[in-house]
Amino acid sequence: MSETDTKEVAEEVAGGNADATEVAETEAAEGVVGGEADGGEADGGDLAEEHVTEEQPVEIPTAYGVPVTEVRSQQVLHPAKEELAELAAKLKAEGYGQCVDLCAVDYLTNPDRPGLPASIVPERFEVVAVFITHSGGSGSPHRIRARVQVPEDDPVLPSITDIYPGTENMEREIYDMFGIAFRGNPDLTRILMPDEWKGHPLRRDYAVGQVPVQFKGAPS
Repeated sequence: MSETDTKEVAEEVAGGNADATEVAETEAAEGVVGGEADGGEADGGDLAEEHVTEEQPVEIPTAYGVPVTEVRSQQVLHPAKEELAELAAKLKAEGYGQCVDLCAVDYLTNPDRPGLPASIVPERFEVVAVFITHSGGSGSPHRIRARVQVPEDDPVLPSITDIYPGTENMEREIYDMFGIAFRGNPDLTRILMPDEWKGHPLRRDYAVGQVPVQFKGAPS
């Protein structure tokens, strides 16, 4: 092979190497760009999925400034124990002129009772008040109920006797039977049991006992 032919072959080889190098660089660049694009799409997909699966806070319905539920077409209000008097005043102003019932329940053996909103923490005791209005739009009486959670370690509520006169004796009965006190009651004393009685008979952990029956004229 002549010197000229050798030079031509060398140039062709060099040119081929240059072309191969250029193609490799181009493919590498496209691979990087493509990888970034795929990664970006994946990240975007992850963000979209996170956005879709993110839990939205549940809006709790309220009435008179407190959580409310509905049971058998009756509104049930769930105030905190310190909100009871304020709620009673609002209801009185709205035309609920009478508190027809005020009682208590000891849920010692049934702490997970139904009917409470998710925002309300159940406590051992619950005070229930029922208010009634005779001036509703339908012309018939309308009732509304309030359920108040009362903790065992602080069984004290504000009295509503100033707002609803006539509830003082119902508060006394709750105090006597359950040991739940009403701050502001004008005569918070026992009403069913003797003053010197120990304990509160309607508490679930109250010891079951007996009182001897006494007959007039019978020998002691």
